[in-house]
Amino acid sequence: MTTQREIAERLGLPVHPPKTEVFDLSAGTNTDPKGHVRTVSRFRREPFGLYLARPLPGQPKIAALESWLLPSLGLRVTRWYWRPGFERDLDYYLDLVDVESSDTQWRTVDHYLDLEVRQGRGVELLDVDEFVLAVQSGLLEPETAERAMRRATAALEGITRCGYDLPKWLRTNDIELSWSGQPTQDPVPGPRSLPPAE
Repeated sequence: MTTQREIAERLGLPVHPPKTEVFDLSAGTNTDPKGHVRTVSRFRREPFGLYLARPLPGQPKIAALESWLLPSLGLRVTRWYWRPGFERDLDYYLDLVDVESSDTQWRTVDHYLDLEVRQGRGVELLDVDEFVLAVQSGLLEPETAERAMRRATAALEGITRCGYDLPKWLRTNDIELSWSGQPTQDPVPGPRSLPPAE
């Protein structure tokens, strides 16, 4: 299997092509950007998006994740469950993505920009250097790049305006997320353990 980095190197590009992931609801799988097919523990569809939870076997720092794909905002919102000794001061990780959906399959294309949210304390825009290189290299069409930057700045401004409260900002967009690993009334706990097995 050819990796994104190998493709970039072969083409002489300073950055990898946009990463694509596929979420197959019928098969209960997530095909990651490297083409590895992973079993998903849970999928749940809501009018505003798709929830998924899956373990990360073989990942040394992260045991599991929960994500929401939010097409209207162009976001993938993720909470990670860290292995002991690898905990990070991070509540939510937001990828800027385009989301395509059908009854049985969802697909995301990552647009390099990411946001880290520390609930009630701050939000940080990441990977602007990769984004700029991707635009300069022609890996992102101008319209796609502009859409990604507009979505990133809207999220950054909205989360900041809401006191760095991601759930509060999402509610202003008629989105109420729930997480299987934690009750909705306490969306940002202290150190998180693995989500309960079903």
